[in-house]
Amino acid sequence: MPGVEALVRWQHPERGLIPPADFIPVAEETGLIMQIGEHVMRTACAQNKRWQDAGIGPFRVAVNLSMLQFHQHNLVESVRQILADTGLDPKYLELEITESMAMHNEDYIMEKLHALKRLGIHISIDDFGTGYSSLGYLKKFPVDTLKIDRSFVQDITFDLDGAAIVSAVIAIARSLSIDVIAEGVELLEQLEFLQRNQCVRIQGYLFSPPVPAELLAERLAGLRQAAASASSVPAEPFSDQRVADLDFGNV
Repeated sequence: MPGVEALVRWQHPERGLIPPADFIPVAEETGLIMQIGEHVMRTACAQNKRWQDAGIGPFRVAVNLSMLQFHQHNLVESVRQILADTGLDPKYLELEITESMAMHNEDYIMEKLHALKRLGIHISIDDFGTGYSSLGYLKKFPVDTLKIDRSFVQDITFDLDGAAIVSAVIAIARSLSIDVIAEGVELLEQLEFLQRNQCVRIQGYLFSPPVPAELLAERLAGLRQAAASASSVPAEPFSDQRVADLDFGNV
C-alpha cells in the first residue's frame, strides 16, 4: 500500500460526527482553517511516525492544504517544523493542493511548490479535472501525483467521453513521469478499466471507507501477517496491481 490520506472529522458532544462539508466552509470564513490545517498535518505526521516505529509501513500520508494555508507566508517553515517535531522523514509526507489553487499567480505558486519540494516532500494535485485544467502547469510545476476526481471515475464504465478523458489523463501523466491515483473507485468494473489503462493506484470504497487510525493499524497488521504466512507457501508468481490508498478519519 503506497499511502493513506488524512481526513478531519468533528466529533460533536451533542450532534455526533459532523462531516467536513458542514464545518470546513465556516472554518475558512473565520480563519480557523489555519489552526485546523496545522493540527491535521501535525497529527497525521505524528501518527505515521508511530506506525513506522511499530513496524507498520513505511508509506506516505497525504494532507490537504486549503487555499489560506497554502498562501500563508510561513507555510514552508511550518511544514519543516512539524517534520522536525514529529521525526517523520519528509519523503513520507504528501501535500495535496487543488488545481484551482494552482491557477492563480503562477510565479508565486511555482516558487512556493519548489520551496516545499526542497524539504523532500511529495506534491499532488487533488480533484484533477474539476477546475481550469492546464497541461502547461503539469510541465512547469514540481508535481509528483495527479488524483483524478471521482466525478470522472464514477462514469467510466458507461460514459465514453468520460472514459476517454480518464484514459488521456493517465497517458499524459505517465508520459511526464507523474503518478496517477483514481479517486472514488467503488466498482470492480471501474478497477478493471483503470488497470487496463495502467492506472495502478486506487482510492475508494472498493478497498476501504474512511477508518480511524487505530482500525487502519489493525488492518495493516493483519495484512502483514497474512503476507508473511503466504510467503511460506509455494505459489506461482503473480502481479497484483490493486493498490489502495486508504483514508483515515478523526485525526
